[in-house]
Amino acid sequence: MNTLDNTNSPLETHFEQVHAIIDLHRSRALRVVNNESLFICWNVGQYVSEKLKTSDWGNKVVTQLSEYLRTKDPSLKGYSRRNIYNMVSFFETYSSPPFIQLLETFNGQSEIVQFETAQLDNELAFPKILSFINWTSHVEILNKCRLLEERLFYILYAYKERLEVKELQRAIKTNTYAHVLKAENNQSVGMKTTYPESNYLFKDVAYLDFLGLPQRHSEKRLQNEILANMKDFILELGKDFLFIGQEYPLQVGGKTYKIDLLFFHRALQCLVAIELKATEFEPAYMGQLEFYLEVLDNDVKRSNENPSIGILLCKETNREIVRYALNRSLSPTMIAKYERELIPKEVLQKSLNEFFNFIKK
Repeated sequence: MNTLDNTNSPLETHFEQVHAIIDLHRSRALRVVNNESLFICWNVGQYVSEKLKTSDWGNKVVTQLSEYLRTKDPSLKGYSRRNIYNMVSFFETYSSPPFIQLLETFNGQSEIVQFETAQLDNELAFPKILSFINWTSHVEILNKCRLLEERLFYILYAYKERLEVKELQRAIKTNTYAHVLKAENNQSVGMKTTYPESNYLFKDVAYLDFLGLPQRHSEKRLQNEILANMKDFILELGKDFLFIGQEYPLQVGGKTYKIDLLFFHRALQCLVAIELKATEFEPAYMGQLEFYLEVLDNDVKRSNENPSIGILLCKETNREIVRYALNRSLSPTMIAKYERELIPKEVLQKSLNEFFNFIKK
């Protein structure tokens, strides 16, 4: 008989502490391995970059280098001609004066904007912020993003959200940069007051291309497709969402009202009600959503939880109508729209200073 079947076993606490020790040092070991891997890419990139600029090195020589390394040590992986050029780009991009100046603009962020001490006399200092993500993620960002601000954003975003490479690829593809650092007024006064950092936690556009919705579709079909693809939907919303239920019932005055989708947000420690509208936003929708929030806060929310948030996810939104509808709303609400298909990525330049402050926490 397994003596640990009893969850109240006095040994369990000790065993948990041992597991915590293992987990701590395993995480540290992974960070060390990641750092050393990035140092290799940085130093190889610097060496090849300098040779390409100061000697007769060219594409042919880089190809020969790749073949030499493969022959010299067959166990070496990741030194194809293409990847060596990625290392050159890695070094040249993040050692460039514009990038260093960009980092230096974030005054007071010394724990983030630091540089590793050079190991050799000819090595340039390595920006510590680059160690936040792994090499594969860096390659995605270098090859898919153009602006330095955009690249810096995705390094921070991938770090904060602990994104896997595929999740990072989707974030870049759906232009999360533009939608997180947005200037749109799609949040109520109540939302901004109660959750001042929510601007960085909720996107104003959700891309639901994975649902395969036709141009004309009902709210019921929208809901059913979301339920059938809940994992992808939650990843599109953000990793901190926990699904509670569909058509969640609220009993008021002998009548039953149903919330389309109910979630719990771990970071904000609150319930999040999402109402789906397969039409353009109408001001009347706000009254229904605020009613649901009132019932949730009075009858469902626990004493240790924060005020509930309401999100209207609509097919279309009119900026002017949204602005007027939200101006006097004291409830934590926001209006977002969903896109059935991915649209071409805009190139926007945004200030990252506030986002740096958010990342620190």
